[in-house]
Amino acid sequence: MHISAKADYATRALLELAREAGRPLTCEAIASSQDIPFRFLKSVVGELRKAGLVRSQRGCEGGYWLGRPAEEITVLDIVRAVDGEVITLRGESLAGLDYPGPAAGLPRVWRQVEADAVAVLGGLALASLLPADEAGRRPRIGAA
Repeated sequence: MHISAKADYATRALLELAREAGRPLTCEAIASSQDIPFRFLKSVVGELRKAGLVRSQRGCEGGYWLGRPAEEITVLDIVRAVDGEVITLRGESLAGLDYPGPAAGLPRVWRQVEADAVAVLGGLALASLLPADEAGRRPRIGAA
């Protein structure tokens, strides 16, 4: 299985925004904090904005915020926003995959792997990935 740089960077960027839910962050600040290439992050954030996972404002007070509360954004939402399909085979969807002869059962295995990945990623809210403080409390999160 391959986790794309886009999915990794997008998730890390959204975690930065979730941690700082009360104020906007610039792409420069996120890129610097997470050691992500700025140009690549800019395009990833654009895809997240189109998917409604981030919102933006221009100007001196501008930057990016979460598009909805971190409790309502799953890692599956993020992966689908930047990659589309969760798992592909040679860049193609698994939906119509069919093999002849002794390999006929293999597409069922690949589709089960995809279903399991969807279940895991869909069960992980962004908020659950934020580190807890020393008292075990998670930072106050949500859309600003």
